[in-house]
Amino acid sequence: MELPVLNTSGEDTGKKAQLNDQIFGIEPNDHAIYLDVKHYMSAQRRGTHKAKERGEITGSTRKIKRQKGTGTARAGSIKNPIYRGGGRVFGPRPRDYSFKLNRKVKKLARRSALSYKVQDEAVRVLESIEMEQPKTKNFAEILKNLGLEDQKMLVVVEQPDKNLYLSSRNIPKVQVVPVQELNTYQIMDAKAVVFLESSLETLEKHLSA
Repeated sequence: MELPVLNTSGEDTGKKAQLNDQIFGIEPNDHAIYLDVKHYMSAQRRGTHKAKERGEITGSTRKIKRQKGTGTARAGSIKNPIYRGGGRVFGPRPRDYSFKLNRKVKKLARRSALSYKVQDEAVRVLESIEMEQPKTKNFAEILKNLGLEDQKMLVVVEQPDKNLYLSSRNIPKVQVVPVQELNTYQIMDAKAVVFLESSLETLEKHLSA
């Protein structure tokens, strides 16, 4: 599978980028995508939620009425969960939501997500982006040339580029990510995925079966 390589002016350079069919041309596995997105989202949860149970409520432990003869239910203290201000029954406790996911499933999910994007014609290949200094205006001009200025997009680079990152961070819906940090959630969430030509070889090494 081939895609034209564009320059920052949005023009065809005449070169073709060869996309590996094992990464961009597979039959997408929806369940693998679901598992990897769930794995990513679960890891983002802090899990610090906490409610006080009856043993943690501040209050008197005095028995508020006699055990028998009142015609109502027994009650041991004002901290009883059935009373207003009492402890909560089986309330949330701090926990870790993350779970283990096999590496092969993660790779399959990323390949499936990229295959979906190719099917939707949402993948572009850019020759390079040279930012001598952080300049949001210059980066916005590149997006305009590519016709992507109003879309949620993902720019995949080979190595972290500080100037490119600083130039893009003030533009809504745009995210610059190195190949090593690319995940299924980011791919599926973006309307367009732009690869720098140099990042494709590194991507192939990371996602090879």
